[in-house]
Amino acid sequence: TEIYTLSLHDALPISDLSSATSAPAATEPPVASGAISFATDILPILESRCINCHGGDRTEKGLDLKSYTSLMNGSERGPVVVAGDATNSSLVNLVSSGKMPKRGPKLTPEQVQLIVDWINQGALNN
Repeated sequence: TEIYTLSLHDALPISDLSSATSAPAATEPPVASGAISFATDILPILESRCINCHGGDRTEKGLDLKSYTSLMNGSERGPVVVAGDATNSSLVNLVSSGKMPKRGPKLTPEQVQLIVDWINQGALNN
């Protein structure tokens, strides 16, 4: 077995790093193109930003975001998620406009995009 060591002098200049990859960056799929999981991707966002007012002891407007089932049940105004149609899902409209959450930190653009992509992928309970 041969052992190789590299020193700082062996490192590629930054301009040459693209040639060191095994495949061109253009062939790599964007992160959002994969299946988004409710349990691992969406629920943690809801728990960190929404549950204080829409879960636990409080469910403002009748909206409970503690679980997939309660989310899909919607609020006193009706459904908040239209599976396959983020544009017509009030959840997306409220978080992307910054109207929700009213208190606490707003969702990051990446978090909003995850919710949009999850809904557009069918809002599956996965």
